[in-house]
Amino acid sequence: MTDLVVELNNVRREYQTGEVPTVALAGVSLKVERGEFVAIVGPSGSGKSTLMNLIGCLDRPTAGSVKISGKDISTLDDNELTALRSKAIGFVFQQFQLLPLTSAVDNVATPLLYQGLRPAEARRRAAAMLSRLGLGDRLDFDRGRLSGGQQQRVAISRALVTNPDLVLADEPTGALDTSSGAAVMDVFKEMNAEGRTIVLITHDLEVAAAANRRIYIRDGLIERDEADSLAGAR
Repeated sequence: MTDLVVELNNVRREYQTGEVPTVALAGVSLKVERGEFVAIVGPSGSGKSTLMNLIGCLDRPTAGSVKISGKDISTLDDNELTALRSKAIGFVFQQFQLLPLTSAVDNVATPLLYQGLRPAEARRRAAAMLSRLGLGDRLDFDRGRLSGGQQQRVAISRALVTNPDLVLADEPTGALDTSSGAAVMDVFKEMNAEGRTIVLITHDLEVAAAANRRIYIRDGLIERDEADSLAGAR
């Protein structure tokens, strides 16, 4: 098993808009090791969303290579890419993306069902994960009966329940008030302390400060890559 969960080498991503290509990433190289907590920080239009889509196996580079858990995504067909995304990555979104009129436990069990687990085992694992995140008394609540912070913890539980190599979080506190956002960031820090690899996409410097390493991106290029002293130089 490789210690590199994410490896990008001179990645370029262009989009064709009419006759003129738009360059979203202009040659980005980075590595994320197993167990790191990394924040990718940048303003709107910086290229961080494009970078997230590549790391999340939702897109492919125009040039360069993207490897997730040692697999070069450019060499995979659509089915193989879907399988890699399902197995290796747990997603957490700003707007939670919970299924409507569906209980918390069934929302969390859904990715396990896609992986072929029996419903009873999937619900058991989902209930255990929700309980770990403080929602053991909310298993049968649908999203309409949960606060924003609780909904995001359900989403985090769903991302973690498959034991992915990487948790990829896109502006995970963007729809929350300050108190709920801080509580969610505490969950990420606890999960990272247990060895989870987390890549967080944000424009918020206060949110990024929770990570052990921060990669600043602007105009499709990495401006700087800084790590806390305890995390070591990278």
